[in-house]
Amino acid sequence: MTYKFYDIIIFILVFFCCNDTSEFSRLKKMQTVDYVDLEKYMGDWYVIANIPTFIEKNATNAIESYALSDNGIIETTFSFYKGTPDGEKKIYYPKGFIYNKETNAEWRMQFLWPFKMPFLIIELDQDYSYTVIGYPSRKYVWIMAREPIMKEDRYKMILDNLSDIGYDISLIQKVPQTW
Repeated sequence: MTYKFYDIIIFILVFFCCNDTSEFSRLKKMQTVDYVDLEKYMGDWYVIANIPTFIEKNATNAIESYALSDNGIIETTFSFYKGTPDGEKKIYYPKGFIYNKETNAEWRMQFLWPFKMPFLIIELDQDYSYTVIGYPSRKYVWIMAREPIMKEDRYKMILDNLSDIGYDISLIQKVPQTW
């Protein structure tokens, strides 16, 4: 099943209307990784944990997939099951745009034209086995990996790093990956 138009409208409103700009202005600018090899970054990423958006609440088996098109747009498929692995399958097709072409670490994701939301690659393992996507206000974050399970020590290290840059890690929730 694909997304419903009203899901996208609500998602956009949550991102743009509910972010506290005064809080954002007091935060230090979020640093991205130095460089992302886009060819290596493409493919499937299991969502291990996040601060969920409205759409992602109660998601299981969430996967974000990227494919670089010839025109430089990142064709994205975000899929998950609602509630349980047997729940309703949800699929969204946002488009990614490289915002910083020098590093490839800062994107804009577009769920609905003309709105584009920041997507900052703030952590990336050198072998591209895991990544962390930040949002400037620290209201959202996504921890993703190439495998559906992440070692607990690595997960804790990522949480410590997120806490150091101003995230409230008590809001981060693991996404069940039951395959």
